[in-house]
Amino acid sequence: MSPESGVGPGLDADPDVIVGYTAARPTSEPLVLGRDARLRSGTVIYEGSSIGARLHTGHHVVIREECRIGDDVSVWTGSVIDYGCSIGSRVKIHCNCYIAQFTEIGEDAFLAPGVTIANDLYPGSAGSREFMSGPSIGAGAQIGVNVTILPYVRIGAGALVGAGSTVTRDLPDGCVAYGGPAVVRGSVDGLPPIASRAAAVLDSAAGYRPAGRPS
Repeated sequence: MSPESGVGPGLDADPDVIVGYTAARPTSEPLVLGRDARLRSGTVIYEGSSIGARLHTGHHVVIREECRIGDDVSVWTGSVIDYGCSIGSRVKIHCNCYIAQFTEIGEDAFLAPGVTIANDLYPGSAGSREFMSGPSIGAGAQIGVNVTILPYVRIGAGALVGAGSTVTRDLPDGCVAYGGPAVVRGSVDGLPPIASRAAAVLDSAAGYRPAGRPS
């Protein structure tokens, strides 16, 4: 742990966790990590970020420098938050996600496993670096498994993006969108109850199947 790091009380970190890793990029601020963090093996948190209380990480999580992260955030196994991101309180980032530099995620948002975020409109182009920016994901948005979100996109508060989608343009608040590219197909308020779509399966770890389909 870097001596300059400001770590709150109650830290519960596995032995090989690194808190306050020195960034190759110069940073002007020390790491601030709030109280009661739970950091599992392989986690690396860089100097120069400010993280609120009760951060929970899975295994082999990386959080880079110059990020601003709220309280009660969970980042699960194999996920990377690159530098310069803003993440609100109570966000849940599931396994194997990549959050590109300069991405904004509003409070209470959920990213399912395998979400990939891009921030470079013309990857590898010298001129593109000056305009590098990730998307903005609104408060309470739900992003499905293996969704790809391209630079500059705005996803509205409470939107639901279906699994495997590629988000190439803005999506409004409260919409349901999916496809490649993702297009609006309806609204979250118009979704049928989950109970009407699920049929119980006995004696199986996968306890439900789509309702109305033959066994």
